[in-house]
Amino acid sequence: MNCYEHTLIAKQDLSDTQNKKLYEKYENIINKNSGKIIKTEEWGLRNLATKTKNNTKGIYYHIKFEGVGKTIEELERAENIDEGIIRFLTVKVKKHDLETNYFEKKDYYDKKEAPRTTDKQ
Repeated sequence: MNCYEHTLIAKQDLSDTQNKKLYEKYENIINKNSGKIIKTEEWGLRNLATKTKNNTKGIYYHIKFEGVGKTIEELERAENIDEGIIRFLTVKVKKHDLETNYFEKKDYYDKKEAPRTTDKQ
């Protein structure tokens, strides 16, 4: 099986229960079509770079999974039909990076070293 990372953006005006059902729907599609979910992340409400389908914000979900071509076909077919999805992207990776959380808030002042500043005089 190949390793994939899949990011989908849901409309911001969906309720919490609708978002949860939407997310579970796509997890079930992966599991039913010979896929295995490795890690899931909810990145939350974020601004879109450009206005897409009359939306300026969206709720981001990221799924790391293993699957076959059939898994990707069914996942993307369902997302093309779904009105609650703004955008999605599937990327094949060599191996999963389970350590890094790209959207984790970092507090520089909790670390031993403060960020460098330059004094221009």
